[in-house]
Amino acid sequence: MKTLHLIIVAIVSATLSLFGEEGVADLKIGDTAPDFSLPGIDGKTHTLATYKDARMLMVAFISNHCPSSHAAEKRMMKLIADYKDKGLAFVAINPNHPDGLSLDELGYSKYNDGFDDMKKYAAENGFTFPYLYDGETQHTAKAYGCLATPHVFLFDEQRKLRYKGWFDDSKYEDPATVKSSDARNAVEALAAGKALTVEVTKPHGCSTKWLSKKGTVAQKTEKWDRTPVDVELIDLEGISALRKNGTKKVRLFNVWATWCAPCVAEFPELVTTQRKFGLRDFELITLSTDEPKDAAKVKAFLEKRGAGLLDRLKPSLKAEGRTTNSYIYNGTNTADLMKVLDPEWPGGIPHTVLVDTEGKIIWRHTGAVNGEELRAKILEHMGGVYKP
Repeated sequence: MKTLHLIIVAIVSATLSLFGEEGVADLKIGDTAPDFSLPGIDGKTHTLATYKDARMLMVAFISNHCPSSHAAEKRMMKLIADYKDKGLAFVAINPNHPDGLSLDELGYSKYNDGFDDMKKYAAENGFTFPYLYDGETQHTAKAYGCLATPHVFLFDEQRKLRYKGWFDDSKYEDPATVKSSDARNAVEALAAGKALTVEVTKPHGCSTKWLSKKGTVAQKTEKWDRTPVDVELIDLEGISALRKNGTKKVRLFNVWATWCAPCVAEFPELVTTQRKFGLRDFELITLSTDEPKDAAKVKAFLEKRGAGLLDRLKPSLKAEGRTTNSYIYNGTNTADLMKVLDPEWPGGIPHTVLVDTEGKIIWRHTGAVNGEELRAKILEHMGGVYKP
């Protein structure tokens, strides 16, 4: 029995050493490409044999949500076009499970990493390659050792691994920022029958979103939901200063009141927006027109709906001499508020204004907002990739 126990321990230890805590393999140069059977956005099931006639096969793990992945996609399509007649087959796989993504990790995309969103994302960006979904089981991502998106693996005609790692060294979209095109160089060498000068690099980008992260995501959401809210009074001078901006943050102003039914109805969309762009230079500022004496009521409303200040915003507010993004307008004349915040505001609440870093209004809306439209406008302005 003791011998059997030692054998089992040895097997488990060896497995953990090879695959890690998530069961993620570590393919070595010269290893055979693991087989797969995955649904593509083209409605077909793709396997390794689907690409059996190609001299070279590049398997690229990418995603809908990741800005580093977004930045590399056009360069990937350029590589495909350049080598389409030289025996290169290219297949992209999304390794992520949507439940492993927290809302603030979606601030660079309209889309989550689910299969239906893959279809929309690929169509919008003109993908010229197969795009497969592994998020349901994540078996393929683990078998290949996908650590991030993007992460690429290049195999030769015998489907032996010849290169793995980043597509190139830049996380930016501009090709001029690329200093080391290692995946392209590997394809070029392999096509010419030459030895590769670089076989392994370290992928950069967004970590693979394993389903096992679901509990961590839930904990983060619970923390957001329980964050206390500080409510302060603000006058026209204070609003004017916020409206002028001058920070690195895009600001979304929402004028509302607890007694306003459309305001109450739209508020979950504002909270979702605040959280989605929580890792970016973005700030939601709420301006209540409730009576100052009802501050406790305003505070209770905001806390019940999870509108607490996100941790990442606290340093920037401290630098501005502020402690909150939740205010009650203490003036008596709403017309004055309109002049200061938005002279084109026709009247009535809720009223929402999106302001750029220089204080220019990007978008305005009177009445309950459509959350998807609002977030699309923000993303359109802020972009879906990192900026140098």
